[in-house]
Amino acid sequence: MRIKSTMNGLTPYKPGKPIEEVKRELQLEEVIKLASNENPYGASPAVKDALIKAYDAVHIYPDGYAKQLREDVAQHLNVAEEQLIFGNGSDEVILILCRAMLTGDDNIVTAAPTFPQYKHNAVIEGSEVKEVPLIDGTHDLDGMVQAIDEKTKIVFVCNPNNPTGTYISEEAFRSFMQKVPENVLVVSDEAYYEYVSAEDFPDTVPYLNEYNNLMLLRTFSKAYGIASLRVGFGAASKDLIQAIDPAREPFNTSTAGQLAASAALNDQSFIRSCFEQNRREMKKYEQFCDEFGFDYFPSETNFILMDLQKPGSEIFQYLLERGFITRNGEALGYPTSVRITLGHPEQNDRIIAELKDWLR
Repeated sequence: MRIKSTMNGLTPYKPGKPIEEVKRELQLEEVIKLASNENPYGASPAVKDALIKAYDAVHIYPDGYAKQLREDVAQHLNVAEEQLIFGNGSDEVILILCRAMLTGDDNIVTAAPTFPQYKHNAVIEGSEVKEVPLIDGTHDLDGMVQAIDEKTKIVFVCNPNNPTGTYISEEAFRSFMQKVPENVLVVSDEAYYEYVSAEDFPDTVPYLNEYNNLMLLRTFSKAYGIASLRVGFGAASKDLIQAIDPAREPFNTSTAGQLAASAALNDQSFIRSCFEQNRREMKKYEQFCDEFGFDYFPSETNFILMDLQKPGSEIFQYLLERGFITRNGEALGYPTSVRITLGHPEQNDRIIAELKDWLR
């Protein structure tokens, strides 16, 4: 059998090592995963009740339209229900966009490094990928505008950016939108939106009334804490949503995921608590870097990328042997760095203590 030539050389997405695998390999009793930017505080207690309710309908196909969740998200964002599309994580919305819009005659524009699924899905569709290097860890928006040509279909903007945690300001984003041609779709991927503390972060939802060529992506996998249930969504103009929706698989979000997402969304006090704890814990890592003279990108997410001036694989392995799964910066475009998801206070204290021992 022959597969598409565009698949040649592609590799599956590689998440952080599973906890049980690390326990077996290194004979450790406790392993803490701080690699995939999950919420260490879990999900709202209301999610548990939603999952119990989902059990009663486990034998029935889910609502393919996600009606209740659609109503809840529309009310939360103050947009029309028809402006939303739901996916098996926001990753699937990216796949749907690429499947619906891209051909071998097209290209996309992205930053580099950034979330790899933009490039991955475009390559599968045979499209060219024009990567514009970050400047000081931040999107070079002027460079991305210059990279747009008559074949450009989509520009992906990860805000805040993964893996650096940096963000694009309101002023910069508005200027960018004014420069992008109206026939080119801008996708603002805001997976870490709930962790942002910057006062000048763009409030992009009202932009949907101004720009028909804008889509926002949000997820329930990060701050909302239901990563295993895989629910994300895109918000855009009604016309765009209607045009791409046929590329969505039927029943692509589960009943459990829909009910859990609604429950999580309706508990904003839990999200606020997670936000506040995240900001407190971030200061510990920033103080550690300042104390030892290490560079880091100021992060508006729940992770921090730190340049510890040693091979990323060495740092990763040292921490792994001590029961901490992190992300090797070599795989993220920063070969002397490590990316660490913020954990519970005691977990952060322990990993910082291990790093200090390593430095000694």
